[in-house]
Amino acid sequence: MSWSLWLTLVATGALISFTPGAGAINTMANSLGSGWTRSIWGILGQQVALLAHIVVVAAGVGVLVASSPVLFDVIRYAGAAYLVYLGVRQFRSRAAAARVGGVQREPAWSMFRRGLLVNLTNPKAVVFFLAFTPQFIRPEQPLLPQYAVLAATVITIDVVVMWFFFAAAARGLGRLTQRESGQRALNRVFGGLFVGVGVLLAAVH
Repeated sequence: MSWSLWLTLVATGALISFTPGAGAINTMANSLGSGWTRSIWGILGQQVALLAHIVVVAAGVGVLVASSPVLFDVIRYAGAAYLVYLGVRQFRSRAAAARVGGVQREPAWSMFRRGLLVNLTNPKAVVFFLAFTPQFIRPEQPLLPQYAVLAATVITIDVVVMWFFFAAAARGLGRLTQRESGQRALNRVFGGLFVGVGVLLAAVH
């Protein structure tokens, strides 16, 4: 991949990562609930799902998903339902007593699994990468190194944006978590955001 093409990929990947979505909401919720450092586990889960989408597209299976309305709808509605479930659960969760630093220690595996499912159940990512990847792949050159560069670049950018922007931005709300009323308000805000993203995922075709 030429430097000019790679720099275009970096700019495009950054723009995509900065666009708020389910992953950003999940990252901010993890940062508020378990702290900025531990929020990396949810981010890593999201990256594994992102890598899976790239592999699916590279293998050509993405064409099947994009061309099969039934399969696409099944995955799409499953993803929407999962986001709504997360939102309702967060909205109804009780405010815990404030701890040191105002955070609760959710197990790393729990955050990783949720991040994985949030991104994995979004079939629009597959369709997006079907349109996105051909712009940066040259068929006349070896494909594996090109996909490796693309995946490494996109994932690195997303980790940086999620951890140092969205997760860090959530730290500014940390003072609210030290009060029960503040925790309850934030639970409802992020719960509502999850539900909203889930509804949009189901409604937008």
